[in-house]
Amino acid sequence: MATVDAKIYVHHYKNDGTCNVKIRLYHKNQQRFIETTHFLCDKQLKRHPENKREFLIKDQFVKTLVNSELDSYRLAISNLGPKLNLFSADELKRYLTKTDERIDFIAFCNKFIAELEENGRGKSAANYRTVKNSLIDFFGKEKIFIEEINHDMLGDWEHYLRSKRVITRLNQFHKPVSTFQHPLKDASVHNYLRDLRGLFNHARKKYNRKSLGLLRIEHYPFDEYKIVEAPLTRKRNTDIETLKLIRDSSPLTESRAELARDLFMLSFYMCGINAVDVFKADKSNIVGGRLEYNRSKTKNKRKDNAFISIKIVAQAKPLINKYLGSLCQRYSNIGSLNKALSAGMRELCKQLNIKGITYYWARHTVGNLARNKCRISKDDVALALNHVDQGRRITDIYVDKDWSIIDELQEKVIKLLIEEKEDINEK
Repeated sequence: MATVDAKIYVHHYKNDGTCNVKIRLYHKNQQRFIETTHFLCDKQLKRHPENKREFLIKDQFVKTLVNSELDSYRLAISNLGPKLNLFSADELKRYLTKTDERIDFIAFCNKFIAELEENGRGKSAANYRTVKNSLIDFFGKEKIFIEEINHDMLGDWEHYLRSKRVITRLNQFHKPVSTFQHPLKDASVHNYLRDLRGLFNHARKKYNRKSLGLLRIEHYPFDEYKIVEAPLTRKRNTDIETLKLIRDSSPLTESRAELARDLFMLSFYMCGINAVDVFKADKSNIVGGRLEYNRSKTKNKRKDNAFISIKIVAQAKPLINKYLGSLCQRYSNIGSLNKALSAGMRELCKQLNIKGITYYWARHTVGNLARNKCRISKDDVALALNHVDQGRRITDIYVDKDWSIIDELQEKVIKLLIEEKEDINEK
């Protein structure tokens, strides 16, 4: 049961000779205070006969007003009925006052991003941080209230993203460095707006409780604002001949190009393993000659935690021994590794006189070759790439995963490189 009463504490006595009347809310063994507009002076107060730390209201006019406020709070509490048990003390205070503090969206973003990082979701955290920083650049301030994220603002922000601009960031020495930014195209604008919508939705989830009638964020600008559609992603796979060039290249030892070559081929040999999963894995992930891990990108979104088991084939073994458990010592985080990989792939492509290939192409190439060259079914390709077919989720409940299917796909795809090499030697 929740109760309310008026309290005037002696230690709240102000320098101007007045005290504020507060409403004390007591609920679930916790008390919260609601300030009123009533400030009383000495002649309107009298000492509490039993508690020297409190005053009582002597002024009858003010007492009538305060009692009226108390009655309105009691009526509101009574009208909640059984719902009252669903409220925490803070939620009940917000419900009664209907006057919440304005929500600082940037402060919420900072806390939410920190939680993502603590839970090992560094890539998502990085994407959201990019959007948060862009909002700070756009508004020119670090405190942005939730109501400022509205329909008109979205249009202005999109125009800003599509314009030339200069941004300032702190470098590793905490000194400001300004850089010129090119206008973003549809794909990037789509991602920025999508991620802002994601942050906004998480804020609504945190602050709104529809079942309790608590709607601190009542507006939703994304209902009216049409986010530009992302263009179709261009095919990011390569052919056998280019794979051979990468495999047989000779970059400088311990260079970023060597790192890129090695991890690109490791991804190809291991059915498109993501860089973040190589970064996180160590010797404990090797079980019975197989690399077993949970795919970082989707493990928090799937009931099976995106678990997969890949055979460590002969071609992959030296690379596994070389990099597993050492990348996390060489690079402080996955972001640093990704930057090194990107730079290394650019260097490698320049050396080989090929264009535009990135680390992620290895994964796409596995899927493309498995399907179009080896004629493996899409379901088996999805299994090897650790995807989930939403249309077959019920079937997956009844069917165990057979890792030998992945082994067969892996063997056939890698065999394409060997066969291609043999064909050339014969010619």
